[in-house]
Amino acid sequence: MSAQDRRGGAGHGGSHGGRGRGAGGSGQRGSGQGGTGRGPSGGRSGGTGGSTGGRSSSGSTGGRSPSGSTGGRPSSGTGRGGASASRGGPGTTGAGASRGGSTGARGAAARRGGASGGSKGAGTTGRPQRQSRPPQRPAPQPTIDVHDPEGVRLQKVLAAAGMGSRRACEELIASGRVTVDGSPVVELGVRVDPLRAVIHVDGMRVQLDSSLITIALNKPKGVVSTMHDPEGRPSIGQYVANREERLFHVGRLDADTEGLILLTNDGDLANRLSHPSHGVAKTYLAHLEGKVPPSLAGRLLKGIDLEDGRVVLDRFNVVQLTPQASLVEVSLHEGRNRIVRRLFDEVGFPVSRLVRTAIGPIRLGDLKPGRTRVLSKTEVGSLMTQAGM
Repeated sequence: MSAQDRRGGAGHGGSHGGRGRGAGGSGQRGSGQGGTGRGPSGGRSGGTGGSTGGRSSSGSTGGRSPSGSTGGRPSSGTGRGGASASRGGPGTTGAGASRGGSTGARGAAARRGGASGGSKGAGTTGRPQRQSRPPQRPAPQPTIDVHDPEGVRLQKVLAAAGMGSRRACEELIASGRVTVDGSPVVELGVRVDPLRAVIHVDGMRVQLDSSLITIALNKPKGVVSTMHDPEGRPSIGQYVANREERLFHVGRLDADTEGLILLTNDGDLANRLSHPSHGVAKTYLAHLEGKVPPSLAGRLLKGIDLEDGRVVLDRFNVVQLTPQASLVEVSLHEGRNRIVRRLFDEVGFPVSRLVRTAIGPIRLGDLKPGRTRVLSKTEVGSLMTQAGM
């Protein structure tokens, strides 16, 4: 047998090869033009133009050779079948097919027997990516049974609380705008206990106890914030003396401060409104001596240290300025004694007149000094909501 016919012999010019070491375009375990078998075209099959070969890399010839060279294992591009062939396919003696798909197998774009790509990384390398697990659904929240068989129908309770006609209240329930004890209710047959249930509509607390009342008073200057003064001074108690309910005031205003003060027989509401931790802001209109500089706002919003602790305003707004005086609006949730007066004394602008204009969402409006008005259920509900009830 001649050197060109021996298995493993070297060939030149792209016409020889057998299990590798062929230069120019030979191949192994493939098929090619010029015949098959152990003939003059190659060992176990011939290759064409360096495009096919056994265990060769892209553009190489022979078996087990790196890219652009002869011999060795494939380094990149293709393997076990060349750049465009791998283990069979249609036309086992044609150029570019061998044991698999028409143009490659084990490649980036096809598995064994696929239609395109090389073997073990034509363009990509590494193992195939694992499929990601589908996202787990959150565990269903336990439903709370708010139905009280001995209670009153929810739509009737809402109508009695002033939320509209019974038909309108049914629409509120059906649209999912009503919650009972924190759970949404959409069924019209639910019954609740009006004395124990906590009901919200559109996030606003509904006042169900008709025996509870809250009154707004515009306290005049010179009146002390007590229901009865042992010294005989005018007190806020005299403005509600004709009421049957046992009322007490929510917070205090010093005798020289005018404006809004609330009176109620709802102890829970009073405690929450009085405590600064619940963040219900009080708004004041302050008349100051002197013209305040623009830099004062930043100081007050960052905080001023007083003898009993630091005071930080929630809001500061200049309403009017003159060369001798300033009119400013401030909001804070502090409730310490004479806090606004002491704050402006500390920064050098004493208060000449102070009026409280709002407590949370409740505003003084055009209520005259010494006059009272009963808050609506909607106002009480918004006040309770802001107090976290």
